[in-house]
Amino acid sequence: MSWIDIGALEDIPVQGARVIKTKMGCVAVFRTADDAVFALSDRCPHKGGPLSEGIVHGHKVTCPLHNWVFSLETGEAQGADEGQVPTYDLRVEAGRLLIDASKLAAQSAA
Repeated sequence: MSWIDIGALEDIPVQGARVIKTKMGCVAVFRTADDAVFALSDRCPHKGGPLSEGIVHGHKVTCPLHNWVFSLETGEAQGADEGQVPTYDLRVEAGRLLIDASKLAAQSAA
């Protein structure tokens, strides 16, 4: 894996998100109430809504456009909704967020 520093954990509000822009599109980085962090594509597969503007609850996010709910852990739609958003490996080291760039590079090369 190839890890890239994308910022400080404290830059993301609890139960909030920030967006990082990549060549393949935007990635939403979420922080939950229990300080877990997750990275998903910022685009809902239903209507393209910005998931980074959704409501974070537990380890889920609700799309702001049509209330689809996605697992932050797997990217899978929850309940009656069907779909999935790509997820990205993310870790915290000494208060810094690191994302695995290898998946981003693989997608932009395709």
